[in-house]
Parts: sequence; structure tokens; C-alpha cells
Amino acid sequence: MRKTTIMPYTELWAEEFERESDAIKNIFERAVLYHMGSTSVPAIGYAKPVIDILGVLEDISEADRLSADMERLGYEVCGENGIPGRRFFTKGGNERTHHVHLYEKGNEQIDIHLNFKRYLLEHPTDAKAYGELKLQLLQEFPDQHEEYQTRKQPFVSELAKKANEWAKRKD
Repeated sequence: MRKTTIMPYTELWAEEFERESDAIKNIFERAVLYHMGSTSVPAIGYAKPVIDILGVLEDISEADRLSADMERLGYEVCGENGIPGRRFFTKGGNERTHHVHLYEKGNEQIDIHLNFKRYLLEHPTDAKAYGELKLQLLQEFPDQHEEYQTRKQPFVSELAKKANEWAKRKD
């Protein structure tokens, strides 16, 4: 069973993203990689210490063809893992350290993830509320990772909706 761990924000997460993305770029040379998720938004204040990396590929079949190279980097190959068109990789087993989400250029999930991050970077009050929710849920469900995730989802979904509406207004 995975236990939820939350840590205060640290700039070391940005450094870890850079290190890991360099290794991933050795496999997917033409990929465009983004740091996403709570470890990429300082105003959230707290995050699971898991570096989320979003990768954009010209052709998603490249992810399938090179998955053995990701395994050599220590990643578990998880296929689409519930999101059509995604290739998902995790590192660290039950003590996860990294998630890699690969999409083919043009997949709508790319904008959804990037809009979410941009919105939180420009709306620190919402980001802080998200961090506070994480702490509250951690106190309520310290050993129930799935329940933590389930309870967090409505807030995240609402933030994602706000982020996408905000992004449309900006365009």
C-alpha cells in the first residue's frame, strides 16, 4: 500500500526535473519536456515529492518503441494508464520519485496540464488553497493514499475547469 507523503516546497525539485529531463532527452532526443504538477508551482507550498514530467513527442509510437530504454533508467512502463493517447512511466515503485506522461503533439491533455500549471502560477491564492487542502487530507488520511486522491479530485477538477476557462479568455 502506498502511503501519502507531503513535503514543503523546495527549489531542489526544479533541479531534479532538470537532471531527469536530461536523462530522458537522451532517449527521446526531439521531445519537448515540461515540469508540471505541484512540485513545479512554489505557491502551492506542499507536494508529494514526485517530479511530474510532461513530454511532447512528434509520434507517440516512439514511446512504445523506446520503452525498454525507459526501463533501463529505472522506470516502470504503465501504458496509457487510463488516459487514451498517453504513455505513462513511474519510477521508484511504492516510493515514487518521478512520473513521466508522454503525449503526441496535438493531444488535448497537453494544454490541460500546461494551463493548470500556468493558472496556478498566476493565481497564488488558488495555489495556496490547493496546498492547504493537501495538508488537511494528509492529516485525515495519512495511510490511505487512494482515499487522499479521491477526496482531492473534486477540488482539482474545479481548478482544471477554472484554468481552462482562464486560458480561453487569455487567447
